[in-house]
Amino acid sequence: MESMFQTTHGSITLPAFLPDATFGQVRGVDAQDLAACGVQAVMMNSYHLMQKPGTTVISALGGLHAFSGWQAPIFTDSGGFQAYSLIRQNSNFGSFADNGIQLKDQAHGKKILLTPEKSIQIQWKMGADVLFCLDDCTHVDDADSEQHLSVARTLNWAKRCKQEFQHLQERSAESDSQRKLFAIVQGGGSRALRQTCANELLEIGFDGYGYGGWPLDKDGKLVEDMVAYTRELIPVPSPMHALGIGHPYNLVRTYLLGYQLFDCAMPTRDARHGRLYRIRGEISTSQMDWLEYIYPKDERHIRNRDAVDPNCACHTCQHYSIGYLHHLQHIHETLYTRLATIHNLYCMTRVIQFLRGEKP
Repeated sequence: MESMFQTTHGSITLPAFLPDATFGQVRGVDAQDLAACGVQAVMMNSYHLMQKPGTTVISALGGLHAFSGWQAPIFTDSGGFQAYSLIRQNSNFGSFADNGIQLKDQAHGKKILLTPEKSIQIQWKMGADVLFCLDDCTHVDDADSEQHLSVARTLNWAKRCKQEFQHLQERSAESDSQRKLFAIVQGGGSRALRQTCANELLEIGFDGYGYGGWPLDKDGKLVEDMVAYTRELIPVPSPMHALGIGHPYNLVRTYLLGYQLFDCAMPTRDARHGRLYRIRGEISTSQMDWLEYIYPKDERHIRNRDAVDPNCACHTCQHYSIGYLHHLQHIHETLYTRLATIHNLYCMTRVIQFLRGEKP
């Protein structure tokens, strides 16, 4: 069902897919390209941006919107998931504690304590429209002891984030009144913990909620039962953000479960790495056979005059052939990244249009 979500920088028609603009940009494309692809909002990462170029630099340049040239809504990830991902790979990156996340700035060698309050202050100062509470992320297969600790910290941090957010709102101009704060429901694969986390977050009260934790199992498949259960715990009027879910099939499945907001690096990463999307026939909510992949680098495409998708109205498909993309990728031309990214993002817009009942 189509609905509107209001922010300081305009309204978003739901459902919506937000490409990841981690360092203030979606790789290879600019703000005008994004708008032409039908993108309504982007997800930036406050954890990475506070290190490069730094919060004070972004503020001095007018905030994220002026900094990036993107004048539509901007969501900012708190950094909890990124810290979890980095620390899980290498403990030298930092550690989780009850007061926050202790991080090591790899560029300068200094230690950073990312507290709930600091996370909100950073996102606010950068000028985000939708801020996310700092959370303690886990994998669905992590031990029960880790899941219990994660939920306890996530709830404690959410309370502190809400208090800091309200404090900043009270001191700010009227124009900031439509800024939003989302909390994240953790609990791994435990229904009891998910329920505890959701209930207590609802009692604190937020503008929206996100599915927390890694959304895929060890085989790379969507943990659909837990994603569905988490949505059931949050009353329907509250928007739900499927964090990190962006494969076209998973997006459709998750939308059917009641989620309205999605973000993921996969479509743009796939584009850069040479996997382009083609919609075969009609998009369907019941049959998952409407998507196929085109790999321009394959030698069989060297003389291919066809567009990536003959039914696609994106800039790339309207003007360039697969054979040309093959050439660009073969010579490592950066134009390939732009054209490929435009196509995959436009494909995601077509999926969203289908879910809204519009003609994609």
